[in-house]
Amino acid sequence: MTESNLLHELITLAAHRTPAALALTDGGIHVSYADLAAGVARFAAGLAGVGLARGERVAVYLEKRFETVIASFGSAAAGCVFVPVNPLLKPEQVAFILRDCNVRVLVTSPARLPLLHTVLSTCLDLRHVVVTDASVDAQASDGTSTVQMSAPLKTVRWSDLLNNAPTRLGHRVIDADMVAILYTSGSTGSPKGVVLSHRNMVAGAKSVASYLENDAQDTLLAALPLSFDAGFSQLTTAFHVGARVALLNYLLPRDVLKTMAREGVTGLTAVPPLYIQLAQLEWPAAIQEKLRYFANTGGRMPRETLGLLRQRVPQAKPFLMYGLTEAFRSTYLPPEEVDRRPDSIGKAIPNAEILVLRDDGTPCAPDEPGELVHRGALVGMGYWNDAEKTAERFKALAVDAAAHPAGLQLPEFAVFSGDTVCRDAEGFLYFIGRRDEMIKTSGYRVSPTEVEEVLYATRLVQECVAFGVDHPTLGCAIHMIATCADSTCATAEKTLIHECRSRMPAYMVPASIEIVAGPLPRNPNGKIDRKLLSTEWIRRHRA
Repeated sequence: MTESNLLHELITLAAHRTPAALALTDGGIHVSYADLAAGVARFAAGLAGVGLARGERVAVYLEKRFETVIASFGSAAAGCVFVPVNPLLKPEQVAFILRDCNVRVLVTSPARLPLLHTVLSTCLDLRHVVVTDASVDAQASDGTSTVQMSAPLKTVRWSDLLNNAPTRLGHRVIDADMVAILYTSGSTGSPKGVVLSHRNMVAGAKSVASYLENDAQDTLLAALPLSFDAGFSQLTTAFHVGARVALLNYLLPRDVLKTMAREGVTGLTAVPPLYIQLAQLEWPAAIQEKLRYFANTGGRMPRETLGLLRQRVPQAKPFLMYGLTEAFRSTYLPPEEVDRRPDSIGKAIPNAEILVLRDDGTPCAPDEPGELVHRGALVGMGYWNDAEKTAERFKALAVDAAAHPAGLQLPEFAVFSGDTVCRDAEGFLYFIGRRDEMIKTSGYRVSPTEVEEVLYATRLVQECVAFGVDHPTLGCAIHMIATCADSTCATAEKTLIHECRSRMPAYMVPASIEIVAGPLPRNPNGKIDRKLLSTEWIRRHRA
């Protein structure tokens, strides 16, 4: 075997090439590729030992730690499907995921298990709870008591699962089989479980590693949640090339910088809200000696923030990326293009094609807005147990599409993103807005991100979010919530309204800008929670 086709083979091959090389770091503890591969194999054998069938689901409800990685890749090696659950989720949200995809095994910690004691009885398909660290019969090290499981639930120590099962091969799977279900943040309604195959995740790792030029000398920082596709990508990308991943559960942005300096991080991927905070801080000199690139995902990077980051680490290459969980990653802007077209999301990543289509499925002309459609090996398998939502996003390309010759008999499915973009004459793409977030005001369609960019450009705000509120004559009025960049809070609202009037057409000017103490709330993936902020604003002002 010389090339990875299955997700867990990323680790197996790296262990074969360089067994002593470091794969993971958590604080001052390191794990080699050989030890990581052995742990993955033992976890897979343990799942077989408790009788899991091929394709059954294993939920991992842990912070970033060695067991999280072993359980995720070990589930894949067993021929099962792992479901990473964001550790920030509340018990009812966790239970929804466990019920929605019929989880059979839950992996969690003694500290987290008591939080779930009121909801696990509603998860009727759950059979085993694997508990890390402390004995399940005693108190956890932090003093919390473990939960006694009622039949048919059984509690298993992590060490027992890994050490007591005889070595055995997992169920036979191929690269087209599902390997993971990643749940979206659920900012609009219940979360959706995006089903990904081995092929999706391995192709994504290879594609990203190719344009980021990752190699075995890299150290990537896992700062994003591993339940977020871009967060888990730090593992797959690194393992594909035999690089090291530094796991980090940070409390403050300054913790990110300290870890980067201590571990010699060469690649950082984060979302705009974190970059906004990092850009306000002084960066240790040690970061500049090692950091090779920083990559943005999860929304547009404000120009002001990008400029500040480039001042902090002038030698690091900026990669501005666009992606969606349904297809992992879609586009990136090469660093050499950032100065020429900083607002562009770039072109398709390797092994993907991005189409811009009208509502009737025909291709848009240059500079004509249309829906971004992603085709290729990274297109997911749909939403778990939701035919209606799957049909909305995963559609067959038209038989006369240039990418799908009419002579082919089987349809090709692509992801219709719901995002409005346009492509210029040179082929570079520009994000306009999400169709379900676009604000229709005074007969115009306004992207909230476009309004936010104007405020960021004033340098008077640290964070901001725009949203539409129903209005009797305008259709929707634009409102904003922002945090101050300095001590100008007392006059910020009037000043910002004045700046908006001078920088944008009248129909785009917000009806109000509310200044609040920061930081603004995030959804589980670290993005500013636009839906929550708009809902709370409406409740306060209509009470």
